[in-house]
Amino acid sequence: MSWRAIVSNVAVSDTRPRAAAIQLDLYRKAGPSRRAQIAVELSDAVRETTLAGIRRRHPDYTAEEVKADFLRIVYRVGE
Repeated sequence: MSWRAIVSNVAVSDTRPRAAAIQLDLYRKAGPSRRAQIAVELSDAVRETTLAGIRRRHPDYTAEEVKADFLRIVYRVGE
C-alpha cells in the first residue's frame, strides 16, 4: 500500500477539513527535500512525545528502562 493510500485513509479529528486540505496542498507543492525535512521533524516530534509519555508514566525509570520501553512500544522489541 502506498503512503498516499495510507494518508488518505487516516482521519485527523483535530484538524478541520479545510485546514487539512490546505495542509495537504502545501505538502504536495513542497519539493522532495522539504517533504523529507517535514518527515524528519514529524518523526522527531513523535519520538519526543513518546519518550515524554514514558517518563511521565514511569518517573522512576532509568534512562535504559525508558529506552527499552520506547523500543518495546515503537518496534515491539522484547515482546
